Amino acid sequence: MSTQEASAASAPEAAGPERSAGPDTAPAGDGHRTAEITGTQTAILIVEEPEEDQPTSRFGTRGKPLDRYSPFFVGFSGALGVLAAWAVYQAVLSVWSILLLILVAGFLAIGLNPAVVRLQGWGLRRGFAVGVVGLAAIAFVAGMVFALAPPILEQGDGLSTALPGYIDDLKQNKVLNDLNQRFDLLDRMKGAATGENASKAVGGVLGGVGIVLGTLFNIVTGMILMFYFLAAFDRLKAGAYQLVPASRRERAELLGNEMLARVGNYLSGAVIIAAIAGISSFAFMWITDIPYPFALALVVAILDLIPQVGATLGAVVVVIVAFFVSVPVGIAALVFFVAYQQLENWIIYPWVMRRSVNVSDLAAIVSVLLGASLLGIVGALLAIPICAAIQLIVREVVFPRQNAV
Repeated sequence: MSTQEASAASAPEAAGPERSAGPDTAPAGDGHRTAEITGTQTAILIVEEPEEDQPTSRFGTRGKPLDRYSPFFVGFSGALGVLAAWAVYQAVLSVWSILLLILVAGFLAIGLNPAVVRLQGWGLRRGFAVGVVGLAAIAFVAGMVFALAPPILEQGDGLSTALPGYIDDLKQNKVLNDLNQRFDLLDRMKGAATGENASKAVGGVLGGVGIVLGTLFNIVTGMILMFYFLAAFDRLKAGAYQLVPASRRERAELLGNEMLARVGNYLSGAVIIAAIAGISSFAFMWITDIPYPFALALVVAILDLIPQVGATLGAVVVVIVAFFVSVPVGIAALVFFVAYQQLENWIIYPWVMRRSVNVSDLAAIVSVLLGASLLGIVGALLAIPICAAIQLIVREVVFPRQNAV
């Protein structure tokens, strides 16, 4: 027998004592068990983890402890979240008028800030520049009130005096007279107009006074807030930019400054369009001898600040007054405002707004409709600058990111 054969024959015997122990040689209860495959030199070690003792009590097994993934914890957290959301919603509803006033004041401050910056460029300190711009705004509001108050009071008094006669004339109509005999509508209207029901008349007067005082309070509060926003404009803007990470702050400042500039340009453009409408209306009413041309022109200019629909509302007011003058004057007013609105909608408004905020006509119409449905007149006023800001973000942020993918 050769040396190699002797080595091969003795190899299993040498390995035999190491594998002589059969399976399950480990002590019982240690959780380990050894198995071997007969005829080979490979041993497989199978490890069995010992079972954990379940916590028990005198009523039996208690189960797993309560953790954040348990159904009770998840349901309780969800209920707390719903309650918190509902509480925030109720809080917003309770202060909604104040929030809306703050929003309008901030919008006016953003729109008037370019004028403040222009005055600063002429050498005025910011405090004096804010004072000049604020006083100009106050003078405009005061002029509007003094221009509108006398004709409203005079015509309101004349209407209350002539209203009983108008009601008597309505009784000559057979249909209205039958309705009056059945429901007593005209007699009730006449009694309210002549003050026969004094308590209701006084209540109506007090309600009107309350509305006027509330409106004046909102105007004064909005002007004060606008002053504060203008005075602290640079600090507020710098504080807002500090919320952006430092790596993106420079780009955020560029985009933010461009958005603020577009809002200011929009307000300037809207004022220019409204001024053109007011001046044109005043010239027409002065030529046709329509009463109170300055007050009505001011109404047209203010309503024209509302995009898309404001000019129509102002035209309706003037046309109604013109028809009270005479039918030919009313027809002339109707023709004038139809022609002017075509000129404003197709030439003046697109030219001014394209240079101011660069918003397409379709986007402007859709944004105004959505804003008016959400926030009324305030939403219509804010719709176009918000649309311009969204278009800027989409063009400068979203499109480049999508093109880089």
